Amino acid sequence: MADIAARFGTTEIVVRKRLALARVSPVLLGLYRKEDISFAQLSAFTVSDDHERQVAVWNSLSAWNREPHSIRRALTEEMIPATDKRIQFLGGLGVYEDAGGPVKRDLFDDRNAGYALDLALVEKLVAEKLEAAAATVLAEGWKWIECSATAPVGYHAMKRLYPKPIALSKDDQAALDAAQAEYDELAQSIENGVADDEAETMLADVEKRIDALNARTEAFGPEALQQAGAFVFLDYYGRLAIERGFVKPNENDETEDGNNDGERLPSGKGTAEPKVPTVSPSAALIEDLTAHKTAALRIELANNPDVALVAVVHAMLLRVAYPYHSEQSALQLSLTHERLEPSMKDAESCKGLTAFNDLADNYGHHLPGNPADLFDWLMEQPQDTVLSLLAFGAAHSVNAVEKKFTDRKKGIEQANQLGRALKVHMQDWFETTADSYFKHVNRTTIELAVAEAKGSDAELSVRAAAKKSEAVTIADRVVAGSGWLPSPVRLTSPGVDTEIEAGRNPDDNQFPEAAD
Repeated sequence: MADIAARFGTTEIVVRKRLALARVSPVLLGLYRKEDISFAQLSAFTVSDDHERQVAVWNSLSAWNREPHSIRRALTEEMIPATDKRIQFLGGLGVYEDAGGPVKRDLFDDRNAGYALDLALVEKLVAEKLEAAAATVLAEGWKWIECSATAPVGYHAMKRLYPKPIALSKDDQAALDAAQAEYDELAQSIENGVADDEAETMLADVEKRIDALNARTEAFGPEALQQAGAFVFLDYYGRLAIERGFVKPNENDETEDGNNDGERLPSGKGTAEPKVPTVSPSAALIEDLTAHKTAALRIELANNPDVALVAVVHAMLLRVAYPYHSEQSALQLSLTHERLEPSMKDAESCKGLTAFNDLADNYGHHLPGNPADLFDWLMEQPQDTVLSLLAFGAAHSVNAVEKKFTDRKKGIEQANQLGRALKVHMQDWFETTADSYFKHVNRTTIELAVAEAKGSDAELSVRAAAKKSEAVTIADRVVAGSGWLPSPVRLTSPGVDTEIEAGRNPDDNQFPEAAD
């Protein structure tokens, strides 16, 4: 490669790019010569050496969707980019390559470091690293350990036990004070621009010492270790996350005199405070007095929208983020949240569900672990944070699932109104494919769908298929990239034609991109 570059008076990277372009399908090179494909589009095809795949992708993309990024995305959908959190967790593509993994690099995209081609090897390496971390956590004495490449769904809503504070020894406290003073001094020197080149490394080392010493300020009791377990997984950013103290539902009942940190309260031992005699009011008087109290709270809350916002969000989050706890809100608000997985044929492929679970995991890392602390924590947050949590809580209750028997028909219809207010572009969240739709309907429905999406000529190609499986394959190819949606997925409007609602111009055989 160096000899070729020297002979032609250019650089090695230019030679590599030209060789990559030479490996593009002759069909596409012919289109480039006719100026039917731009150089940027042609360059995008170099991420794959499969000529058949290159041509298939070009033919599957609509004229309005043949941008270079769309071509790259279609060609690399089975590859794992270097930016993937699993690759980041391993330490980069270098670690994967050292294990023998093949890599494909895009010479025409300087922003991307490459793609891993062996998904099984990536998952194996990630699992090995997670299991090594899990073994260390298990050695702490937990009842169980679970590890996965993604955050466990709804784990932050499980019952959780918490560590108890422990006072540091004099030596450890002195070491912590010294480390914090060293950290402050280093940080100040870096901020003032007078630090040497090693200051950043030294600062990171001091941080690790501080974290290690702070970890000694709390510990789980033996009963917590016997009841609970820990999750080891990758967080949203691909970092190792270890969450301890979770109790699986119905696995353990709290003891009569147990508290929520896994430690038993002393029973019948030690010195007790002498009891002071008290006189309790009658039940009728208590009801009367607390009714006055409630009236005062209502009028004060009605005149304080800031606290009212916090109170509503608090009541919602107790239901959706801490369902296994016994904490209650003073507000008699009810929020219903139904899981969507049972209604889906392939929940793992649902973009919306994946994004919502990621959002829930992200909020789970920020909410206080103890639900009893939630209200005070909310009162300390800026209003935009509380409003975001209000939206998050409200989103749990959205339900547009149309089941065979339902008493929510008007609610399902209102979901279309909600979607229009949100300006939802359903094509961003659902793609009509063989697996998502065509395999599950009869041939007549397939033909009508293709006709609506691409016109009568396309319908004839489906009708000519000898078997349904062939019709499904043809429909999948023809409709790909058109943006056509089955009617149940569309956000329909009263009195609006379904073709227009789907984004298709009935007078045009080419399906345009729906407006955002």
